[in-house]
Amino acid sequence: MSPFLRKVKTASGATAVQIVEKQRGVRRIVEHLGSAHSEAELAALMQAGRDKLAANQPELDFDTGAGGRPRAGAAIVEGKVSRLLVDVLRDSWRWLGFDVVADEAFFQLVLARLVEPTSKLDSLRVISELGLEPVHLSTVKRSLKRCATKDYRTLVQQACFEHVWSERGGDVSLLLYDVTTLYFEAEKEDTLRKVGFSKERRVDPQIVVGLLVDRSGFPLEIACFEGDKPETRTIIPVIKAFQERNQVADMVVVADAGMLSATNLQALNEAGLRFIVGSRMAKAPLDLAGHFHWHGTAFTDGQIIDTITTPARTPDPDRLRRRAEPVWDPTEHPQAWRAVWQFSRKRAVRDRHTLTLQQDRALDIIEGRRTAKKARFVKTSGQHSSLDQPSLDRATALVGLKGYVTNIPATTMSAGEVIGSYHDLWHVEQSFRMSKTDLAARPIFHRTRDAIEAHLTIVFTALAIARDLQDRTGWSIRRIIQTLRPLQHVTISIGDQQLQAEPAIPEATAEMLRELGH
Repeated sequence: MSPFLRKVKTASGATAVQIVEKQRGVRRIVEHLGSAHSEAELAALMQAGRDKLAANQPELDFDTGAGGRPRAGAAIVEGKVSRLLVDVLRDSWRWLGFDVVADEAFFQLVLARLVEPTSKLDSLRVISELGLEPVHLSTVKRSLKRCATKDYRTLVQQACFEHVWSERGGDVSLLLYDVTTLYFEAEKEDTLRKVGFSKERRVDPQIVVGLLVDRSGFPLEIACFEGDKPETRTIIPVIKAFQERNQVADMVVVADAGMLSATNLQALNEAGLRFIVGSRMAKAPLDLAGHFHWHGTAFTDGQIIDTITTPARTPDPDRLRRRAEPVWDPTEHPQAWRAVWQFSRKRAVRDRHTLTLQQDRALDIIEGRRTAKKARFVKTSGQHSSLDQPSLDRATALVGLKGYVTNIPATTMSAGEVIGSYHDLWHVEQSFRMSKTDLAARPIFHRTRDAIEAHLTIVFTALAIARDLQDRTGWSIRRIIQTLRPLQHVTISIGDQQLQAEPAIPEATAEMLRELGH
């Protein structure tokens, strides 16, 4: 019977694709094409198998002799390598200057993290399937130790900065900062892995990770903190480490409202850094008291109010006597910062929808249709619950508003530029999503701090390569992997002859490769 394709579920949950032939009622695996972990990968492997059968079956004889030994003249696949994929990833590694880390085991760990994120042990299987000779497991363990003793992270971060400086226009005038949490499959806490605030409401031990990127989302600095450390206490150490290592002074740091604390802003200001952070909505009634007094709560779409923050808990009576908003000046307002507020009709629609859902939920709790628990707009007095109408009215008056706090004067940066700079934060959020999904940074199974830090260094390095390839081609790292992995160079032996078979490259893939100089 002619060879055919077979799909087999593996113990890890992947789907193996094999070329199989049947002889005298017994199925025999002729070639294992690879394992797929997604529908796209499975489709690619199946297509590669169909192409191989269609191309090789007329000329190449897969038949073997007795006992499974190749008979004379049979075509034998000696080796396969995903050369295009490996070359693209290794070239990006060199392009970014990461070859300053002269450690093949570390490169293979980064390569596996990009291609098929898995455990350190299983990474050797990934490397082998790519057609490379994997390093020994003991070499991997020694590499993880060297990652700490030889400070690979500093080398990689320095290479990232130098790449941005020399190849990406040297623009570090605007840096974006955010934090996330990575959890562990562990029951007990230790000095680093602690239960803390989790946006996903997890109760597992976790760490807090701070990431600093440039305005395009290219990573520059990563840092690890205890799982119960407040977000507001992470930004200063990361910024100062970056500043001291690279001798950079003139830059604007953008962060979300989670970083908004008087201590943080003062520390950034004293370090000579300019900042733009999101303002908490609770500040709006104070900052905009003058506007509400003179103009009410009516706004036009896109309307901007450029004013100053109010440190006090009550509106400044002097501001209510003047129709014009005060212009922030560091000398005249040493206890305040510049505040920029903008109204968006689209945001207002979204906010009203959210408030309606929250009000309905509160009423359901009050009227007993839901289990009583803490919820917004529910006021509890003893055993009695009622709707907190004043809070609901205040929230309704602020729909559509978004605030920004900065120490950059209007003469240096317009209100529109302040808002536009803050909106670049989606780039750092995208980098976090890439690290969590495409690079599977979590959960983490390491126990010691050095191993955890090494894991983060591998993820950070892989993220830089992923961003580089995405920026240069317009393709996501997932699309690049899924496209190039099945395109294998195959070595085939027929008797004493050895043939080299190259993959057919679709035009769109060829264009992407040309973008990278291949």
